[in-house]
Amino acid sequence: MKIKLSRRRFLSTGAGALGALAMPHLSRAGDRPLITHGVQSGDVTVDGGVVWARADRPSQILVEVATTESFRNARALPPIAALPESDFTAKMLLENLPGGQDIFYRVRFRDLSFTAAESEPVVGRFRTAPADRRDVSFVWGGDVAGQGWGINPDDGGMFTFATMRKHRPDFFLHSGDTIYADGPIQPEVKLADGKLWKNVTIAEKAKVAETLDEFRAAHKYNFSDDNVRAFNAEVPIFVQWDDHEVTNNWSLSKELPAAYKERNITLLAARGARAFREMYPMRESIVEPGRVYRQISYGPHLDVFMLDERSYRGANGPNQETAYGPASYFLGPDQIAWLKRGLLNSRATWKVIASDMPLSLIVADTAKGGSEAFAQGDGPPRGRELEIADLLRFIKMAPIRNTVWLTADVHYAAAHYYDPNKAQFQEFDPFWEFVSGPLHAGTFGPNTLDNTFGPEVRFIKAPEPGQANLPPSAGMQFFGHVKIDGASGQMTVTLRDRADVALWATTLDPKLA
Repeated sequence: MKIKLSRRRFLSTGAGALGALAMPHLSRAGDRPLITHGVQSGDVTVDGGVVWARADRPSQILVEVATTESFRNARALPPIAALPESDFTAKMLLENLPGGQDIFYRVRFRDLSFTAAESEPVVGRFRTAPADRRDVSFVWGGDVAGQGWGINPDDGGMFTFATMRKHRPDFFLHSGDTIYADGPIQPEVKLADGKLWKNVTIAEKAKVAETLDEFRAAHKYNFSDDNVRAFNAEVPIFVQWDDHEVTNNWSLSKELPAAYKERNITLLAARGARAFREMYPMRESIVEPGRVYRQISYGPHLDVFMLDERSYRGANGPNQETAYGPASYFLGPDQIAWLKRGLLNSRATWKVIASDMPLSLIVADTAKGGSEAFAQGDGPPRGRELEIADLLRFIKMAPIRNTVWLTADVHYAAAHYYDPNKAQFQEFDPFWEFVSGPLHAGTFGPNTLDNTFGPEVRFIKAPEPGQANLPPSAGMQFFGHVKIDGASGQMTVTLRDRADVALWATTLDPKLA
């Protein structure tokens, strides 16, 4: 049975536990372990969260946790090994924390071959979910270091992360394309005006990722940005993946381009998935090790349903089936059943469905055709749309109130309102889908809308016709910001650019059951 601790009890349990960590930190000069890529926290709930860090050698991670920035009465946790098998990364689940509380954690690594040698500490923080109806605030977006746009110090690095950090959100919902494993980073890119974009480079990003170490390096490249590290130390991440964690538009039918010496897409996907799990502070599933889809409850007002639209999909073929079967799987039957159960059992005011791909934007697989996303073109549901039709019908019939879809993927910002009166399939209640991104990648769009579920474009910010792959310096980098008012339960969604300009906003009133 898990014991809930008040703030007073939490502190009292830590008063005598500091022990060895309170001793002087002995080391050989110049031979202390290093924390290489900052710290992260993630999957935070009302009583805990996951902490992550990486060392430069075989080590033990040493974590202290407190409810004050001074670390007075801190509690020391049992060490966990960081070994070469996990690229020296280590994750620790912090439990039995007080709800609605700022939590401070301090991380060190102890050298396994010389235990008197410890790294300098790095401090992070997060806020546990409220147990009562307090305000909740979070940001979301996706698409980082894509299309060759890497870390350019002259442009401020990954500047959107600094902008998001200013809002002091409770958490960050990363909608996928956390890396571009298929996108090399060159030292220079010539811009349309003749100027040069100058990237920080590493050897592993000079080519497409094929080995496990190359996939790992793509994540570590992003973590080397000052803005990203500062953001990660203060804002917990709820992370999901999409295609570029492996390669563009990957499914089991993927025909790899000539840049790949490794031709086995299943092997590439396995390596990409392992690197993804190692590099982020996700709670691990004991039901299905490596499972990405999960439910994160963030207080009475919010449940977040993190989907996985990669691991269980069928091939990126024509997807024109009128009967549901393996060829039309996108979430797959098990994940659909899990989502229905979670939505039905949720008592939160808002049920946010975090989808790494939009519902009704048409995304072609290749120039030869085929489908990459849910949308199959105008008309009644077919192929992958059958899953969405079934889910929307279930939400209406249950009934389940106050569902909102958040996504990224298409590299522009948009707000879509789904109206059954304007849809080919009409067995659902109206709902919203909000799109934001890229956070730091090329800007594209807009994509064509499919009328199957009746989407209306209420807002869009995308490049002008004829423009494509605009660099981050063009300013068209986007993120979304959600605020839930604790007293009223109203949800305000704002779409912003990297300069923090509020481009568009709407306030949604919760419907009572």
